[in-house]
Amino acid sequence: MAGERRRRGGEGPRERNRERGNRRERDQQRGPARGRVALAVAAAAALAVALGLAAAEWNRWSEASRLVTPHSAPPALPPGSTGPLASPHRFWGTYRPHVYFGMKTRSPRSLVTGLMWLQQREGGGSLRHTCEQSDGLSRYGWLMHDGEKFGVQEIRDGDLLLKTEFVKRPGGDHGGDWSWRVTAQTEGVGGPAPLLSLFFYIATDGQGTLQPHLENGTRLAAVTGTAEELGHFTLTFLRPTTESGEDPKYASYNYLDAASPGLHLLTEVVRSSLSNRFVFAPPGPPRRRRFFGVDAFRGLPGAAGEHPRGRLLLHQVTLEPPGTVEVTFESGSASGRPGRLSGQSLSSALSRHVGDFEQRFEETFGLGRKGFPPSQRRFAQAALSDMLGGLGYFHGQSLVRSPLTERPVPGPETALFTAVPSRSFFPRGFLWDEGFHQLLLARWDPALSREVIAHWLDLMNADGWIPREQILGEEARAKVPPEFLLQLSETANPPTLLLALQHLLPDAPLPYLRRLFPRLCAWYDWYNQTQAGPLPLTFRWRGRDPRPERFLNPKTLASGLDDYPRASHPSPEERHLDLRCWMALASRVLAEVAERLGEPARRYRELEQALSDNSLLDRLHWAPELGAFADYGNHSAAVGLRWQRVAPPAPGRPPPPPELVREVREAPRLQFVGALGYVSLFPLLLQLLRPDSPRLPAVLDAMRSERQLWTPFGLRSLARDSPLYMQRNTQHDPPYWRGSVWVNINYLALRALHGYASAKGPQQERAAELYRELRRNLMGNLYRQHAESGFLWEHYSDSTGRGQGCHPFAGWSALVVLVMAEDY
Repeated sequence: MAGERRRRGGEGPRERNRERGNRRERDQQRGPARGRVALAVAAAAALAVALGLAAAEWNRWSEASRLVTPHSAPPALPPGSTGPLASPHRFWGTYRPHVYFGMKTRSPRSLVTGLMWLQQREGGGSLRHTCEQSDGLSRYGWLMHDGEKFGVQEIRDGDLLLKTEFVKRPGGDHGGDWSWRVTAQTEGVGGPAPLLSLFFYIATDGQGTLQPHLENGTRLAAVTGTAEELGHFTLTFLRPTTESGEDPKYASYNYLDAASPGLHLLTEVVRSSLSNRFVFAPPGPPRRRRFFGVDAFRGLPGAAGEHPRGRLLLHQVTLEPPGTVEVTFESGSASGRPGRLSGQSLSSALSRHVGDFEQRFEETFGLGRKGFPPSQRRFAQAALSDMLGGLGYFHGQSLVRSPLTERPVPGPETALFTAVPSRSFFPRGFLWDEGFHQLLLARWDPALSREVIAHWLDLMNADGWIPREQILGEEARAKVPPEFLLQLSETANPPTLLLALQHLLPDAPLPYLRRLFPRLCAWYDWYNQTQAGPLPLTFRWRGRDPRPERFLNPKTLASGLDDYPRASHPSPEERHLDLRCWMALASRVLAEVAERLGEPARRYRELEQALSDNSLLDRLHWAPELGAFADYGNHSAAVGLRWQRVAPPAPGRPPPPPELVREVREAPRLQFVGALGYVSLFPLLLQLLRPDSPRLPAVLDAMRSERQLWTPFGLRSLARDSPLYMQRNTQHDPPYWRGSVWVNINYLALRALHGYASAKGPQQERAAELYRELRRNLMGNLYRQHAESGFLWEHYSDSTGRGQGCHPFAGWSALVVLVMAEDY
């Protein structure tokens, strides 16, 4: 070894010099190669970046494309099934819920008809047309409406009482004939009543032709025309009569023929056309009075150069109440009609339909057999009728956006036949509301309900998403603030349509269910894929308010419960109890549909069993420290709103007002959310708890506790001892689901209590007692409030029982009819 080391050492310098030379040669040779490698690496990196950008762009494009692509399954509603040949009895209807009185067809570009009125006072009075809470009407709504053939509505505007009635008569290939009767009278007026002007109009929206027929140059006697789905028709305005309909009534007439800038602007067109140069001069002693009448329409401000969208023909009748005016529509394809549907013929038809309606109502709901007095039966009839009279047909495009897309895009053109929550405030379709609506309508007219559900499922996009709010067409958009038009594709809504479908399922035709089934499966899969929670068999609503510092508790609009308290700090760790319960219901209904069709149901039954497992429900959502079921998430109870000064203004400008911002006094941590209320009840509401569940007594205790959820008017939405009970969410956001009594959840509670009262278990008698008390409280308060105010309301005060929110609200508040009938 030593000799070896010496030998190397003696030859070292020469060897090292030789190695250095060789290294230089190798470096010279490697230089160009290294450059080529570096260039190749850079090119590969650039290519990878480019491919990544291209892939991201492809994903965005693909997402945007799928967002607006209808689902590939065959439509749930067969093409053409809403037209006049396939469905003549439903072709015409009061499908304009946002106006006090009007009719249209179920056509994409329908001809529309409607009524406006004006009480002629000093300064002109107020023109009434679209349902507005600001109009201050003391009452309006349908007293009777069968959803198909006839309706009777009463409108009280100060001292004026208007009754609007319609009757349809089948015949021909275009939906048949119909007639209106509008009766006006004044009450409690000393001296001459103010003049009343009634404005009857017909308008086109992009298709159809109209031809006016005048008498004496000022009275529009009739309109003839054609439309794509109506063929030829004649609309006749009969001269007014006294209330008896036998004697003529003096009136002045005005007429307007105007280019329409759009159906959503008809009120403005008429208002801008009014002039007070006209004189009402009946025969006899001189009682000449000036009044406002339609004159010439010269266009709306700022609309110069815009192409007209259609045509408006309007017939103004000015008279001294009382008086009656009739209008008839006659289809050109109807033959062999016995005569015009007016006068005594119309009275006879109305009388016959009223009798049929009352008989059918009693056969369906049995309130007379249950001993309800006539006044309460009329209240229930009005509640049902207002929902039927609020059915609307909408056509247009939603404005939608995906989390992967930067800009909103218009969705595909689509149509929707649906009930609406409120004619004044929400005259459009809402997904979770509609399931509750159909619980009532499915009892009255199962075929109608099946059709509405199919319409909603046909709104589904390629991913299985249905936008929760449907704002279709210019008339619908005109009632929505711009910031609420956008629908986000990550946002769900409770699948309440399945509640109604479950009721319809035993008698639903198999071909109908086969058309629905692929879409039901896609919808169910969408929830499972997009709303999954952090653990298996947990779920989380997406789309909570993204800026929590602005809210006392960030809203969860997707849940339908809006400002109901959730985890104070939204996070992916949240587990939402109500959504888990909805998915258990969805699994159950999908299994039932699959079994009815002979399709594989095992997957749905297994998920139903897992989601209904009471021990797993306990582990995931029972909060021992709260003694209740609860959400779980990143939460702090030590939050509040405080005033914060805004940055100083620019010189010379007034100081901005202070703002309410959220203050977190204790850092959040993962825990159960202490907010006893409706969400805590969901395992009971959807009857997931076994009748012998050890948790059932605590849930019933919370329901019956006046310190928590019990009131003389129904169950309040949030316990009175909850930290956020009746607390504002922002400076401009009063409490909503934080204490008020809501009819839809009270209906689910009664439905569940009725079920537990019928099932053997240790809580059977107690559930029956709670059921009787709660039913009595809810029915009694809704009837009293309707008698006092004239309306059903969106929700009710938990301290006084008074109606709150918007009115009329003949959406889910009309479920009181089923409560009275004890039909669950």
